Amino acid sequence: MSTVNDVILHLQPEDFPARGERVIAESGPFRVTAFRYLSGVEGLRIDNARGHVVVLPYLGQMIWDAVFDGRRLTMGNVFPYPRHGSSILDTYGAFAYHAGVLRNGTPGPQDTHPLHGEMPVRPMDSAHVRFGQDEGGTFVEVGGHTEYVMGFGPHYVARPRVRLHGASGLLHAEMVVENRSAHEMELMYMLHANFAFVANAVIHQPAPYTPESTVVRKSIPGHVKPSQAFLDLLDELGRNPQRMQRLAEPDLYSPEQVFYIRGLGTDGNGRTRLVMELPEGDAFSIAYRPQDLPHCVRWILNDGDAQVAAFALPSTCEPEGYTAEKAKGHVRLLAPGGTARFPVTLGYLSAAEAGGAITEVNNLSRG
Repeated sequence: MSTVNDVILHLQPEDFPARGERVIAESGPFRVTAFRYLSGVEGLRIDNARGHVVVLPYLGQMIWDAVFDGRRLTMGNVFPYPRHGSSILDTYGAFAYHAGVLRNGTPGPQDTHPLHGEMPVRPMDSAHVRFGQDEGGTFVEVGGHTEYVMGFGPHYVARPRVRLHGASGLLHAEMVVENRSAHEMELMYMLHANFAFVANAVIHQPAPYTPESTVVRKSIPGHVKPSQAFLDLLDELGRNPQRMQRLAEPDLYSPEQVFYIRGLGTDGNGRTRLVMELPEGDAFSIAYRPQDLPHCVRWILNDGDAQVAAFALPSTCEPEGYTAEKAKGHVRLLAPGGTARFPVTLGYLSAAEAGGAITEVNNLSRG
């Protein structure tokens, strides 16, 4: 809950200098700095006592980068800076982005939508920075909105936000989608959180590493050219998914591997949590409610162009594209005037914080 003393700074593109940086706000442990990349894309760097995040306020409000306690959370990639483009493929280097919302996943042969839909690179109509206080203490938040309207088609408003507290390495991200059409709207959403690949990390999940609960994707997307060795590996992982609990075989993930994690345990508030424990004892973490996001996807890739361990992608659907997900019954319908909310907490835990989180995950798995 926020207080009436919240301060909101409404941003304009001219607040972002063509060269250099400009500090636009400071409060307690927070500093907000505006700048532009060489591509012209606007960036906001939010510093707290533990590190910083970079948000792209006008480009889908991606969380482009995140660093806490000296640990960079973001996937390794070939993009030196974000770029404008027609799809996420034009700028695939973000720590986290909002995938969807009308279409999602890798388009199949019958699909015409871009990879992960329109929202990742959607221009924002407004952006703001907000300072306030909630049950977690003082915070700074980046938010905004974009309105999508098509004649005789969908009409929605999307309101992403990301909140950072003063002494935490965790981010509170949320997407809110409001259907402003007089008709039902199809909805497919995923928070695509691209954590860095770290060799010998261990993934803790409140679900067993069995073929029924940790399901290997057997369908091959068009961008993957499988060898017989790769197909044999899929069969092996299908029988023994526990082989990937520890990322002890970095070469195993070129090409990519995708898993569906099913039957996740939850706490008394309906929240689940997954933790990727790093060799030094610190960890990456994601927590959310499966009631909001009933599917959990794992995507791991480690090659010369990308090093990513997206160990938990909370989603309303699986990532096989619109036609396939529609056939599975995974495309949600949002009523006229209806609103859907997708809150997720994700980020970094120090070694001192990680132990308690892993215990929590283990308790969820026994629940």
